[in-house]
Amino acid sequence: MNGRLFGRLLLAAALTVACALFCANNMAKDNDGKIMKKIKLPKYKNEDFYQDGKFQAEKAKKAYFDMMAAYGYPVPESLRTNMWATDFGLGDFANVGMGGIFWVNFQDTGYFAHEIYLLPHQMIVEHGHEATAKGKAKMESWHVRHGNIFTLGEEGGPIPAEVTLPKSQEKFITVSKCHELKAGEIGSLNRVGAKHFMISGDSGAIVSEYGSFHDGDGLRFTNPGVKF
Repeated sequence: MNGRLFGRLLLAAALTVACALFCANNMAKDNDGKIMKKIKLPKYKNEDFYQDGKFQAEKAKKAYFDMMAAYGYPVPESLRTNMWATDFGLGDFANVGMGGIFWVNFQDTGYFAHEIYLLPHQMIVEHGHEATAKGKAKMESWHVRHGNIFTLGEEGGPIPAEVTLPKSQEKFITVSKCHELKAGEIGSLNRVGAKHFMISGDSGAIVSEYGSFHDGDGLRFTNPGVKF
């Protein structure tokens, strides 16, 4: 082996090691949350989303689109025209509600992809999934894209002091074990059929949900007043 070739091999090896170290360092920063993007959003109130007691879905969707813009999240026309927003019929959207879109939901092949949008400190009503004539009880996982969420269910730790559960839901909450998921992290139901819910952090959240086929008839909310 001549000296020039040997030198090139040494340089290539050095570059490989440097790249590996760079990637490892970047991954560590991402995993421990040091580079998690935070945004500042308005402190929304219920009066921002109701007129004469009626929920204004378009105002709710605008708030979500504003959040998406702040995060640099792309908004294709399919999302702008097919996204929905709900207050679950409870009249407390600033604290209890969500936006979303079903990207796919195939009964024949049994899989589902959903995007969840939450304003700061907004809670999805506690619920579980049961089997129906159309399919098995739904299993699901949550992949946080932006912001952070606290998932509550049958497993986890105590609820952190920074999490305030909406007063309108206090008497309907039956699970209290908590996991925090930050941007890039994934969590799952501990078992099919488990009661669960999530609530977002200070900067709201954009969450991809992966699951088995979703039949709305299998949804079971612990709050009997929900209309969805």
